[in-house]
Formats: sequence, C-alpha cells, structure tokens
Amino acid sequence: MAAADIRLSVAHQTRFALRLASAISSPSNADGAAGNAAFSPLSLHVALSLVAAGAGGATRDQLAATLGAEGPGEAESLHALAQQVVQLVLADASVEGGPRVAFANGVFVDTSTPLRSSFKEVAVGKYKAETHSVDFQTKAAEVACQVNTWVEKLTSGLIKEILPDGSVDSTTRLVLGNALYFKGAWTEEFDASKTKDGEFHLLDGSSVQASFMSSTNEQYLSSHDNLKVLKLPYRQGGDMRQFSMYILLPEANDGLWNLAGKVSSEPEFLEKHTPTEKVLVRNFKLPKFKISFGFEASSLLKGLGLHLPFSCEADLSEMVDSAAEQNLYISSVFHKSFVEVNEEGTEAAAATAAVVMLMSLPLDPPMEMDFVADHPFLFVIREDLTGVVLFVGHVVNPLLAA
Repeated sequence: MAAADIRLSVAHQTRFALRLASAISSPSNADGAAGNAAFSPLSLHVALSLVAAGAGGATRDQLAATLGAEGPGEAESLHALAQQVVQLVLADASVEGGPRVAFANGVFVDTSTPLRSSFKEVAVGKYKAETHSVDFQTKAAEVACQVNTWVEKLTSGLIKEILPDGSVDSTTRLVLGNALYFKGAWTEEFDASKTKDGEFHLLDGSSVQASFMSSTNEQYLSSHDNLKVLKLPYRQGGDMRQFSMYILLPEANDGLWNLAGKVSSEPEFLEKHTPTEKVLVRNFKLPKFKISFGFEASSLLKGLGLHLPFSCEADLSEMVDSAAEQNLYISSVFHKSFVEVNEEGTEAAAATAAVVMLMSLPLDPPMEMDFVADHPFLFVIREDLTGVVLFVGHVVNPLLAA
C-alpha cells in the first residue's frame, strides 16, 4: 500500500471515528451524554473491517461505505489499512522506552460452522487474528467466559467483561473480537507535588472539586475561535512513531456538545487545529481523570447508515462454509474502553466484539497563553505520523470514574 493510499485510508478512518464520536457525544445518546465517555474508533473500525471480509454483495458495499472505503477494491483497501495499522502503528515499543501497545483480533467460531478458507486467510494473514473453535450450541456460557478472559489478559486486566451475561447462546455461530491496550508516559511528566484541588464547572452550571495537574513548562498550544487545543506528546521509542493526546477545550463552559458537532462535520478538524509550536503558559490546569465506558454499538452504527449486517437481509456468505450461511446476521456489537490520565501519562484499553447469530480556520497563537481545563472537554489519542486515531472521548466530570 503506497504512502498516499495509507494517508487517504487513514483520513477515511478518521472520518468514521469523528462521526461515531459525535453520535456518542450527542446529548440525545443516553450512554454518552450522561457522563464521561471514551471509545476506540480504531478497535471498532478493525472489527467491522473483519466483518466486511466475510460479507458479500450489498452488505459488503454498505460496510465499506460506512467505513469510508467506497469504490473499486474497497475490501482490499480496508484489509490493507488494517494490515498496516496492526504491523506498524500497533507494534509494541515499550522495550525501547516508548508506549506499551498490545492489540489482537480473535475469531471464535462454533464447531458446526467451519470458516471459509478465503476468510480465514484474510483474518489470519491481514488482521493477525487468532481463530478458536468453540461450542456455542451446548456451552455458550463457557465460551463467553473464554472470550472475556482473552480480552482481560490482552488489556492487562482493565477490561474484564466484553460479553455480558446472555449475549451469546445456542444460536450464536461466531464472535469476532479485538482488544487494544495502550500505556504511554508523557515526554514531560507532571510534578505530582504541584497537583492541587480546584473547581471544575459542570454542564448544568454546578461545580465539583477536582484534582488538577499544573506545569510551568512550555506547552504545545493553539488558540482558535472559541477553542483552545493542547497537545501532550508521549515518550517515543526507537522508531518514527509519535503518539500524542489532544485536549480540545471549548471557550464556553457549556460548549462541549457544540464542539463535538463541529469536529464531526469537518473530517480534517483535528489536523487543522493541531498545535505545531510550544508557547509560554501563564496558567495551566488539566484535571486527572479515569473513564470506564461501555456500550452496545449496533443502534449507533445503524444511525450512520449501517443497516444490512444487522438484518435478515445480511449477506455474510463469505465468512463461513456452511448451509446455514444464508441465515447469519450480526446481533450485537459490544464495545468497552478504559482511559486513565495522571501525572505520569495515560493508560488506555478497548475491546470490541461483534456477535454473529443465526436468524431466527486557526488564529496565530499569542506568545503566552492560559490553558485552564476547568470545564467539559473532548480528548483524542492518536499516532501523529499516520494520523491513526486510537481513542476519542469527553470529560464532563473528572470525579466520575465509571
């Protein structure tokens, strides 16, 4: 895959990420609007790309369109991007002092439903997926425990249950899952002795006392109309990758939802607002926070136009080699994420499981700026060289841990 093609594919992945982030951050979404939220668009993108590898006809076309890979060779472009991401972006760099990164795909298939050799070749070869033959028909609860244990191990214990009770049963034929773990130390860590309590203003006009990290160091900051953006780089390893967290702080205390709408409507929003220079900071305050967030994604994905894989018209005939293939559909897409930000850096994890069942413009920054994140904000964790977005979320109250 050529460099230009990778950048285009990543741009499509980012567009998908921001559309989904907007849906999650919408006040009309009960899961996301009630509190803090975090998710991994990359985890979801890879899981759905793997579904696309087993889809045919209109179902494959709709998956490709939702994921931003329309046109000739759309399936191959999805697989090529996944291969590049898995091999390059998500390689572990902790031995060389960089972030600890772990990512895995898993295909758990019922013994009665053999995988098509072509699907298995793509899943194992491109997505580096593990395949597991399991017994959903008589041991569904045990298989759910197996999947959950697999996810817990890969996320270093941060996500203990991706499949809730009752999410799989004797009609389940396939679970496609992935797990992502990220732990990075800031290039410049914050001095814990300078962390002080302060007032954080909530969306309803009330406030809470939260722990704020502070710093007198120069920071990557940019100022725009009604918005400030902070870039916090993570310590690099021995390669070219550069992971960073971005804090998008609206000027207004209640500006979170308006900002989320702007970000999703402009795919290059983050790129256009990325700080490129360090500036002197007069007053710097960033709250520590910890987010554990889970949701069932099928309704949000349907809202983005992805209907066929979840319906009786689903065509997943390229996934399994069985007479039952005509009745396969996706019943659920479970996703969980965990993100913690403190003085040392960030620990984050995500997992996605798709269950397949049988039918029954920037301003010039001033020389000195303040950055006081004492009200709700958005955040993004991405790899800057490729632009791949690993995590997106929002903080409405740093005291909410779950």
